[in-house]
Amino acid sequence: MPRTVRDVVFVDGVRTPFGKAGPKGIYHETRADDLIVKAIRELLRRNPALDPAKIDEVAVAATTQIGDQGLTIGRTAGILAGLPQSVPGYSIDRMCAGALTAVTTTAGSIAFGAYDAVIAGGVEHMGRHPMGEGVDPNPRFVSEKLVDESALFMGMTAENLHDRYPSITKQRADEYAVRSQEKAAKAYANGKIQQDLVPISVRRTNEEAGETGWGLATRTSRCVRARRWRTCPA
Repeated sequence: MPRTVRDVVFVDGVRTPFGKAGPKGIYHETRADDLIVKAIRELLRRNPALDPAKIDEVAVAATTQIGDQGLTIGRTAGILAGLPQSVPGYSIDRMCAGALTAVTTTAGSIAFGAYDAVIAGGVEHMGRHPMGEGVDPNPRFVSEKLVDESALFMGMTAENLHDRYPSITKQRADEYAVRSQEKAAKAYANGKIQQDLVPISVRRTNEEAGETGWGLATRTSRCVRARRWRTCPA
């Protein structure tokens, strides 16, 4: 009997505007699960022909799975977004590749017929949960040299990359970063990114972070429009 796989189609995708981490970030007083909930709701709004009860799975990645990023966020976010409780969900952690793994894993399930429609993505609220918060690495990793100690720190990993690839100089990295920012600015100016963004209501009570009150994140951490805030370029 021949074995075949089905084609997998990407239907739609959205994301929230980026924000800086820390007490001065626009999302510092916004829950991580509320961010992913808003994204799921927007997907449902933009695709009214999709019956929410027909969604077979919600896979959401988060590296620091504690607090408002814990409790199997794929499942809880689906319920909070208004999906029927019959729709299952799970969380996944693969560090930087988490959201991509959520997509490829569920896509594979569609390919061999386990699912027909899924929601997959990720959330990471570094402002509320800094990288490594609450972790307790087993001392064997260092004492038995199972991995190099530098593997536990992103900064040291960057130094290792420089040592291994000395041709990647600071100048080249800075030039690459500038080109990336220029491309992003051009994409915003040409309206190529806005349709993927979900505006998020945000609150600020820390006076040291700037003007307090409610705002609406619409583009980046430097662009917030609201009745009381106006820090967007004209």
